[in-house]
Amino acid sequence: MAAAAAAAANGGDSKGFEVPKLEIKFTKLFINGRFVDAVSGKTFETRDPRTGEVIAKIAEGDKADIDLAVKAAREAFDHGPWPRMSGFARGRILHKFADLVEQHVEELAALDTVDAGKLFAMGKLVDIPGGANLLRYYAGAADKVHGETLKMSRPCHGYTLKEPVGVVGHIVPWNYPTTMFFFKASPALAAGCTMVVKPAEQTPLSALFYAHLAKLAGVPDGVLNVVPGFGPTAGAAISSHMDIDKVSFTGSTEVGRLVMEAAAKSNLKPVSLELGGKSPVIVFDDADLDTAVNLVHMASYTNKGEICVAGSRIYVQEGIYDAFVKKATEMAKKSVVGDPFNPRVHQGPQIDKEQYEKILKYIDIGKREGATLVTGGKPCGENGYYIEPTIFTDEEMSIAQEEIFGPVMALMKFKTVEEAIQKANSTRYGLAAGIVTKNIDVANTVSRSIRAGAIWINCYFGFDPDVPFGGYKMSGFGKDMGMDALEKYLHTKAVVTPLYNTPWL
Repeated sequence: MAAAAAAAANGGDSKGFEVPKLEIKFTKLFINGRFVDAVSGKTFETRDPRTGEVIAKIAEGDKADIDLAVKAAREAFDHGPWPRMSGFARGRILHKFADLVEQHVEELAALDTVDAGKLFAMGKLVDIPGGANLLRYYAGAADKVHGETLKMSRPCHGYTLKEPVGVVGHIVPWNYPTTMFFFKASPALAAGCTMVVKPAEQTPLSALFYAHLAKLAGVPDGVLNVVPGFGPTAGAAISSHMDIDKVSFTGSTEVGRLVMEAAAKSNLKPVSLELGGKSPVIVFDDADLDTAVNLVHMASYTNKGEICVAGSRIYVQEGIYDAFVKKATEMAKKSVVGDPFNPRVHQGPQIDKEQYEKILKYIDIGKREGATLVTGGKPCGENGYYIEPTIFTDEEMSIAQEEIFGPVMALMKFKTVEEAIQKANSTRYGLAAGIVTKNIDVANTVSRSIRAGAIWINCYFGFDPDVPFGGYKMSGFGKDMGMDALEKYLHTKAVVTPLYNTPWL
């Protein structure tokens, strides 16, 4: 690792930056508009991945608490004002919610930094404002939900109604606590649903803060409940609950199977799943080399590789392959790993000890299977869960097929367009892909040939509130963002009445 990066590991010289003072205000479950202890009285620790030290003890929700939260959500849906308000009225409250999020950007970004190891600067610039933007997008959509008038073939008047699905269970991952919270809560709130949100046990802090802000914004009691807890207890209770009408889950493919199975075995509730990925980035000979290296570096190492759409399988055409490897290696070595509050740092710590050890295990597998370790591959820093940006080259192996969820890039060579397409599709996942080329014909052919839900041409992470996001194959189904996300929280009801003595149909 470069000397600058090694020196900065685990924060480097702390005199060069200031860590904001942070008070943990909310540690209890949020049910029916109040912060309450768990029924069992149990708590669990949430830890700071910069050091491994305990940040706070959080109330640990389990089945009994999920039951209470669902009861509150059901009452709010069946008898409360939220689904009966006009979409315009709901939109005004969501705008107020967004205002409050924007007023607390620094504090919320700091919570996600200490809880998830995310870069503080990126939280302030992207994650927290992005959550507010999602609220505003769906606030604008809330009064534009409408059905259709049907042209029937017999003397009847037919039309469709769009109605909220009911009580929704949201199970949120740890890698983007704020973004994923609003991916799910924003369209469901706009649709008129009520909900129970289970944040990941690693990152409960910002979700509890958002529950507080929702109440201040005027979201009625029982509409938005937040129950931190563990997957096998609280998560399983949501998936199998007989009075939850839909489940939205983001996480691993393995757990997604369990969620879907539990939903089917209980009340056959619909599910939407955003699961694992092993996204390819294909760099063609005609690409500008510096631009391509920068884009691939961003695709692989953003959020320390803990992102479902990380560009972790990099296919480079043979004409520029050697030059690409050289420049990509130089850039990885210059990357500064350290305390995410430090504005000089590019990469913070992995989320926790378990994920840290899993990544290091995959790096060891890559070595044992014969892949060439070009750079990185080692822990860094005396405390916390820091790993060097890592690059492997050579042929397809486990590290090029399995989701690692860490700062590990697999670099491979290809010759033809057809070979690139075949390699890109040779995975059980289908979440996203990147294409780097100046040839519009190649871009069109490849983008239509890759089986993935998002294709980014000469860019990466092309997210926007208006762009639907979701996967193919074992990356799941159902969309977040865009009007597609609003649709998944709505039922379509057909209404037909006969017409008598009508001059036309």
